[in-house]
Amino acid sequence: MAPDLTFEVLPRDLSAYRAGNTGIEYVHRFDSGKPGPHVLVNALTHGNEFCGMVAATHLLDAGIRPRIGTLTVSFANVAAYESFDTARPFDSRQLVHNLNRIWSPAWLDGNEDSPELRRARELRPVMAAADHILDLHSTSADVVPFWVYPAFARNAEAALALGRPVVHLVMPGGLGSGTPVIEHGRHGQAASDAGVALVAECGQHFKQATADLAVDVALDFLAHFGLSAPRPDREPPPAQRRYLLLETRVIQTPEFRFARPVVGFETFAAGELIATDGVAEIRAPEDCTILMPAREPIVGREAVYIARALRD
Repeated sequence: MAPDLTFEVLPRDLSAYRAGNTGIEYVHRFDSGKPGPHVLVNALTHGNEFCGMVAATHLLDAGIRPRIGTLTVSFANVAAYESFDTARPFDSRQLVHNLNRIWSPAWLDGNEDSPELRRARELRPVMAAADHILDLHSTSADVVPFWVYPAFARNAEAALALGRPVVHLVMPGGLGSGTPVIEHGRHGQAASDAGVALVAECGQHFKQATADLAVDVALDFLAHFGLSAPRPDREPPPAQRRYLLLETRVIQTPEFRFARPVVGFETFAAGELIATDGVAEIRAPEDCTILMPAREPIVGREAVYIARALRD
């Protein structure tokens, strides 16, 4: 999967946003002084996913302020973002660790060190303080945008009400390859006081349409929780497509290969060969759809998500 890339969106200088106003760099918080939820819009969990940067800077540059509750806007992995090079456009996803897989006590309270672990430890109180989290992401391949969220009714209800993206990946037992931001602490639990936590995969990393969607999703999210007025001229949500995550495969050898060219959302019949990983075969456990196939075989990173279409 190595198409010629067009860079419609590129990094901008974020130094003006560094100080923030919370004592944590690149974190901005605005309290309305009125009762209401605390909503977090998080950008740049991965350093080459520019749509979140566009949405976050839009909220700040436009002077968006909550009419109730509290709004926090954060830029997560700025160090990786600043390493971006058009000659290696996928390398700035992370410097050492995947910032979206280390939100467990084992990682956060452990002895290992990296730029991502230091940043996650700084951001831990930011994530914990939020009632509702929108984590803005994008994809390597140019596929339909989609939600990702733990299989709690509160997440499904919010995503369905928001209406876009129209595709959902529902995780009944977690991601299976680490703990993402949206499963950190109470947001990964069924507790009655836990809030909504959603990832929006808004499209291909470097497309303007992806950035535009991220802005729309962020504004929709704020309106949904009452922090801003309802958005005008919103059409009724279209029909949604939902998938249940069955398993996440992680690459074990440099010889990992897909059985045929894939970019995501391909279907496989039960028993059909999806990929080989050295001598091991990965076959469809049932009729299934794959999402987020690996762009290259990097040992220890996700190979593919295998999912089942849900018929509601």
